[in-house]
Amino acid sequence: MLVIGLIKEGKSPSDNRVALTPAQCKFINKSQNDCKVVVQKSNNRCYSDQEYQKAGIEVTDNMNQCNILLGIKEVPIDMLIPNKTYLFFSHTKKLQPYNQKLIKAIAEKNITLIDYECLEHSDGKRIIGFGFFAGVVGAHNGMMAYGEKTKTYHLDRVNANKTFNDLIHTYFGLHLPPIKIAVTGSGRVAHGVLEIMNLLGIHEVEPDEYKEKLFPYPVYVHLKGRDLYLHKENNTYHREDFHKNPAQYICTFKEYIPHTDILMNGIYWDHHIPRLFEKEDTQNPYFKIKTIADITDDMYGSVPCNLGDSTIDNPVYGVDKITFEKTAPYLENTIDVMSVGNLPNELPRDASRFFGQQLIKFVLKGLIEGNSEIIEKATIMNQGKLTSHYSYMHNYVYA
Repeated sequence: MLVIGLIKEGKSPSDNRVALTPAQCKFINKSQNDCKVVVQKSNNRCYSDQEYQKAGIEVTDNMNQCNILLGIKEVPIDMLIPNKTYLFFSHTKKLQPYNQKLIKAIAEKNITLIDYECLEHSDGKRIIGFGFFAGVVGAHNGMMAYGEKTKTYHLDRVNANKTFNDLIHTYFGLHLPPIKIAVTGSGRVAHGVLEIMNLLGIHEVEPDEYKEKLFPYPVYVHLKGRDLYLHKENNTYHREDFHKNPAQYICTFKEYIPHTDILMNGIYWDHHIPRLFEKEDTQNPYFKIKTIADITDDMYGSVPCNLGDSTIDNPVYGVDKITFEKTAPYLENTIDVMSVGNLPNELPRDASRFFGQQLIKFVLKGLIEGNSEIIEKATIMNQGKLTSHYSYMHNYVYA
C-alpha cells in the first residue's frame, strides 16, 4: 500500500497552510483502496490534529512508514528523511542561492523531489498553487495600504476575517476615491487581484482609455504580456518568442506610470526579463505611484523597490524615492511596498481547500499509479540525481 504523509511545516516563520484538508484526506482514504494518508502532529496548522482525528485520519509523529511526503514550504535540512519522495515548493528551479544548501542535501540524502511549481498541463499552464489567494490577499493589502497612505478610506486586515466569504462582506458600502490601478499578469495571482477589483466595484478600462482619460470613479487596467512588452526591432509581441528570448524585448510600463496610483504586480519575472521600471524612474516627477502590492514578490525584481519580504504582521514598508532606503510606511515622498512572501496564510483554510482540490484532481492518480508525464516533468531530483529536465542545475547542485 502507498502511504502518503502530510508533514508538519518546519520553516520559520511558520506556515499554517496544508496540502490536504481533513475532509480531503478522508476522501482519499475511502476512495483509494491502495493508498492511505497519515498526518504528522503539528501545533500550527490551520486545521488542528483533532480535526484530522475526527475525520478518521491517523495522526502520528513518525513519518518513516510513508512513501510520499507532502509539505508546503521548503523542508529544513535536518527534517529531511533520506530515501523518501517529497512534494513541496522548493524554490530552487531558478537557482536561488538561499536554497542551494537544501538542494545539495536532497541529493546527498537520495531523495526524490517533485516541485509543485513545476507541475504543468501539456500547454505549460501551472496545475497547482496558491496564486489565486495570494492575489486576493495581496490586492486587499494593497488597497488597505493606499487608504492608510492617503487617509481617504479604511480597510481592516484580511486576517481579521476567518474566511473569504467574511472578507467579502467587509467591502459592502465602502466608498473609494477616483483612483487608477494597474494590474499586471495573466495567471492565478492576477485572477485573484481581479476578483478583489470586481468585489470592490472598481471598473475595468482599456489601456488607451486608462492613459488618456480622467474618471470620476475608481478604475483599473489589466496589463498582460502583450500590453507590457515589445520586441526591440519590430515592435511586436509573440508570447512563445518572448519567453524564449526575453532580453530581445523592452517593457512599456513606463507609459502607465504617470497615470497610476496603485500597482498590483502579479507578473512572472526572472533576471532575463525587463523590469517594469528602473530605480532611477522613482526620482522623476512623473512617477505617480504611491502604493505597490508586489504579489509575485521578487526582491529587486520586476519591481526594483522591493527591498525584501515584509511580514503578515507588518505587511507594508516605505521606500524613499531619492535614497531608495527602507522607511516606515505611509510617509511623504515614499513609495509604500507590500511584499509578503506567504500571503495565502491570511486565508489559510480557503487556500488549503483549493490547493487540495487541484492536487486530488490532477496529481493524485499519477502519484498512485506512476507513469505520469506531468509528475515526471516536475521531478527535479530522482533518488538524489538531477533529472534530464533540470540538467541546467548541475553546477548549482553538485559544485
